[in-house]
Amino acid sequence: NSPVPFLLLSQRRYHTRLRSLHINQTQHCKLLPGLVSSQAQLCRSNLELMQTIITKTFSDMRWNCSSIDIPADAQKYRPDLDRGTRESAFVYALSAATISHTIARACTSGDLRLCSCGPIPSEIPEPGYRWGGCADNLHYGLIMGSKFSDAPMKMKRAGSHANKLMHLHNSEVGRQALRDALVMKCKCHGVSGSCSIRTCWRGLQDLKEIAMDLKTKYLSATKVVHRPMGTRKQLVPKDIDIRPVRDNELVYLQSSSDFCAKNEKLGSIGTQDRQCNKTSFGNDNCDMMCCGRGYNPYTEKLVERCHCKYHWCCYVTCKKCERIVERYVCK
Repeated sequence: NSPVPFLLLSQRRYHTRLRSLHINQTQHCKLLPGLVSSQAQLCRSNLELMQTIITKTFSDMRWNCSSIDIPADAQKYRPDLDRGTRESAFVYALSAATISHTIARACTSGDLRLCSCGPIPSEIPEPGYRWGGCADNLHYGLIMGSKFSDAPMKMKRAGSHANKLMHLHNSEVGRQALRDALVMKCKCHGVSGSCSIRTCWRGLQDLKEIAMDLKTKYLSATKVVHRPMGTRKQLVPKDIDIRPVRDNELVYLQSSSDFCAKNEKLGSIGTQDRQCNKTSFGNDNCDMMCCGRGYNPYTEKLVERCHCKYHWCCYVTCKKCERIVERYVCK
């Protein structure tokens, strides 16, 4: 069995179990078949945390991330994610970022007794600003998230050494993207909204922003090879091996399918019946999405709220309007 990070498999199994179980007994951790031993130990010592770690960036591309929707009884990834591809790099990075992001936000919202708000920054704020509020506890999220998501990669029988190095590296890239997503957020105070003073804290951007950052890294990912460097083997860029792999770049070992046609061996579901955009200049353009096979038009009736009016005080009434839109799907 290949190691599978929490977000994609263990999470799904865990969430299914939670529908019928309350996480209040340590034996529940034994019911999660996707966990390796160190993850199960973390689960037993952080039962409240485990309940918190449960939950479309690629909708415009041929590979639309649908491979993460794997069956609950599956033992490993579909081939496009199990072969050390560029897509696998993105999924591992986003998985690691999501786990730590969820924990950091849970600390802030008071969902966990194990942690609280993040620390107040040491630097002195500018005049008119003051530190306050409840900062996202990124430090705690990164510590607990890395312990959990990296655990399968650190097992002796966790697949090839090259794949382990790749997944560990990409998971850390995901967490680095999370560090870069920590920004200053403020709330205004003052008479009649004058905003004479601002209370500020460090908060994380939404996951969709982090996912878009990782998508950019996915598009510029570096292909690497596993070769001796000094006394041990390391991952080095395939075409420019005079430099080491950078800490902020996603890496992959094997080239991907073009994902145009269905190919179970390569993990491609193809783009037949995928919706495309006839007027787009991006990856969702019908010629690109449909790989030159052509596309079929169809019409769809949309029912939307319209002619909305505000009534004092304090509600809004709207009518329902219908309109017909033309859509396109790949042949």
